[in-house]
Amino acid sequence: MIYRLDERLLFPDPALADDDGLLAIGGDLSVERLLLAYHNGIFPWFSEDDPILWYSPHERFVLYPHEIMISKSMRKIMNSNIFEITVNQCFDEVVSHCSTINRQGQTGTWITSGMKEAYSALHQLGHAHSVEVWKDGHLAGGLYGVNADKVFCGESMFSLVNNASKAALIWLCHNSNYTLIDCQVYTEHLQSMGARTIDRAEYLDILHNKAL
Repeated sequence: MIYRLDERLLFPDPALADDDGLLAIGGDLSVERLLLAYHNGIFPWFSEDDPILWYSPHERFVLYPHEIMISKSMRKIMNSNIFEITVNQCFDEVVSHCSTINRQGQTGTWITSGMKEAYSALHQLGHAHSVEVWKDGHLAGGLYGVNADKVFCGESMFSLVNNASKAALIWLCHNSNYTLIDCQVYTEHLQSMGARTIDRAEYLDILHNKAL
């Protein structure tokens, strides 16, 4: 059963999501609702012409920062200082690049105009962050996501230069105090760097500080 949200600021129990993780439809993208969602293991994911869809997958694809796997070639790149890495210097630009980057097997984007505005509002209030990777003074890649206590809910990443998004993720793992990075959606790229699947119950325990 998919729940239809109204103006009330609440979500159904995430365990009630259907097989593909869809939990609810409707509501809005207000800062308050988004924070409530992320702190309960729920996130919005929909296309421009769709209603707002809220997901809580039965399994989560996550990366424990201390488990990140860095290849020898990537270590060499990180040690070469060819990239300069900053935080929260151009959040909206990172989101914009993430929304337009071409991805294999994917058409369109879930980063709608409404989503851009919503995450910009989260960022302005200190709840969403970006990591930027620069090369020769130009933005080469980066990532952004939402802070949910000790969990970084990664939304998207992009590269205009080879290995730039990897550099952003490695920096985040090595230079933050997050217990977990929620990658949300499986990719071979992230699996090669150590990401793995855990079930929702374990994810929620970590999110609510019960497994620390």
